[in-house]
Amino acid sequence: MIFLFYNIILLIAACLAVPYYVLKMALTGKYRRSLGAKFGMMGEEIALTMKGAPRIWIHAVSVGEVTAAAPIIAALRTELPGACIVLSTSTETGQDMAKSLATEATAIIYYPLDIPFIVRKVIKRVNPDIFVMTETELWPNFLRACKEWKIKVVMVNGRISPRSFRCYRLSRFFWKRVLTFVDRVGVISAVDGERILSLGLFPERLEIMGNAKYDGLAAKVSPARKEEIARRLNMTPEGHVFVAGSTHEGEESIALYVYRRLLRDYPDMKLILIPRHVERGAAVREIATRSGFADVITLSAINGGQKRRSERIIIVDVIGELFKVYALATVVFCGGSLVPRGGQNILEPAAWGKVVFHGPAMEDFLSEKNILGKIGAGITVTDGEELLAGVRAMLSQPALLREKGDAAKIAVIANRGAAKRYGRLIMASLPHQRD
Repeated sequence: MIFLFYNIILLIAACLAVPYYVLKMALTGKYRRSLGAKFGMMGEEIALTMKGAPRIWIHAVSVGEVTAAAPIIAALRTELPGACIVLSTSTETGQDMAKSLATEATAIIYYPLDIPFIVRKVIKRVNPDIFVMTETELWPNFLRACKEWKIKVVMVNGRISPRSFRCYRLSRFFWKRVLTFVDRVGVISAVDGERILSLGLFPERLEIMGNAKYDGLAAKVSPARKEEIARRLNMTPEGHVFVAGSTHEGEESIALYVYRRLLRDYPDMKLILIPRHVERGAAVREIATRSGFADVITLSAINGGQKRRSERIIIVDVIGELFKVYALATVVFCGGSLVPRGGQNILEPAAWGKVVFHGPAMEDFLSEKNILGKIGAGITVTDGEELLAGVRAMLSQPALLREKGDAAKIAVIANRGAAKRYGRLIMASLPHQRD
């Protein structure tokens, strides 16, 4: 009965959402690549690549989850060279990132819509021995089908943000049932563990194992990546660069205010703005123009053949470039934190050895905030004036800036190892034979 109710709600939601997505697809082209696959259509050429044993299906929703899944896949490939490792994503941006990062996956596919006949069709096609979800991605119909077909289910890099936890708690009676379909759960922190236990997970199925994103970020840092983005943006190692990454509406204006004031002391400084949602690129450019900056260029224009010359402000309106751009920063502001959005991943700039400023709204990244805060490489500010004062203080002490940045990089490296632990969890959960 409970699943019938869920599927009725799912059907109503689909009826309301389909017109929006059809319009979005018609106007922007978005979702065209993934639509058919989400309804269970899988090309024969992809199916033919799924060879090897055991068969491990790992799901990573989008870019962030792929960053965690990639080092886990690498760890599995080392231990199980003949395995068939299938990686799925829900978004097209996640798919692009998967093709770039998860090079050791056997096949990369789209995750199906959680409609019973569709998930059964795709599960039958992939035919996994084990299904692994990265972070907390609980789709009831899919997990129920895995349980019925005796497919082991494991969660890795599990985390539940405060906002998600509030939503899950309201329907705990339902998620308690869904969690019985999950055989093993590895979570990032004790707090995440406590939250998922309170939703009804059996305690003996839980392990606290750390964050695999540390492994992924540390592996992605390389001089070649930095040189490539510097060459594309026509930037030299000299001079100062203020990077405001993953910004939300309201934060670009603050970054522009801070930048204008910094120009008085550092006239060579450049500003790189990276909105969290790249479709806001045009709006962010308009904000910069209204703030009095005419010399603005977008990364999409650069990628299209326009060369950056004297433009002081670069707007990154292209997916998948954020991490590389952080390599160019002298100092970083990480967004989603001066507005109530729960923060963004401050470990990305830290992996490059950057001091990171952020606002107080970091509920979704509390462990990351604590790690960098303890060593003084993550600095909380409450408004534009505090951000300006903090950045000025750091820029006036280059030796301290380097010291704190080095400490940030060491902190990321020191926390590696979770990917191998999750790999061992997955291997220990593999069935000896399919029943």
